[in-house]
Amino acid sequence: MIGIPVALAASNAGEWLIHKYWLHGLGKNKKSFWAFHWHEHHRESRKNDMFDAQYVRSVLSWSPQGKEALALSLGAVAMLPMFPVAPFFTGTVWYRMYRYYVVHKRSHLDHQWAKQHLPWHYDHHMGKDQNANWCVTHPWFDHVMGTRKLYEYGARGPGEEHAPESQQKGLLGRAWAGLKEAWDVGRQVKTSLKKPNLRVAA
Repeated sequence: MIGIPVALAASNAGEWLIHKYWLHGLGKNKKSFWAFHWHEHHRESRKNDMFDAQYVRSVLSWSPQGKEALALSLGAVAMLPMFPVAPFFTGTVWYRMYRYYVVHKRSHLDHQWAKQHLPWHYDHHMGKDQNANWCVTHPWFDHVMGTRKLYEYGARGPGEEHAPESQQKGLLGRAWAGLKEAWDVGRQVKTSLKKPNLRVAA
């Protein structure tokens, strides 16, 4: 059973690391497989207030959504040998991969839902600094690493940054602030994953 909390922490750390070093680090190179993330997904999200029409397409298409699903599927298959040894850990990581795909897709189909339920991910795309707020499902590891940036959004374009309370604290204080933010928003997310209100791109 200890594998469950370990997997939750490892999955969140994995989101941070993969997003920062693969999707952005490698993805800014147009010749990289990961280039779809920065050059397509970020461009469309930024231009359309989080909405990315690629997520309306079939998951089987060769699109940012299809490539994301392929990468998650290959990661899940690669973990198969671990299941007999660490079933709770492996099962929890698989669940977190599935949840990542579901909430990430929803956030790019329904920007109001994203602002309310994944504000850290909305900040990642719509804040001034798109090289921060690396976590998607929960902001815990961003708080731990000091990369959580909060923004207030007015009527005119990108938000104005303000420092999260966790930046004033040490490592444990930041970790606690991240758990609190994830818990506060997470309570609402469970009941909100209904069919999204698809937004028509301008």
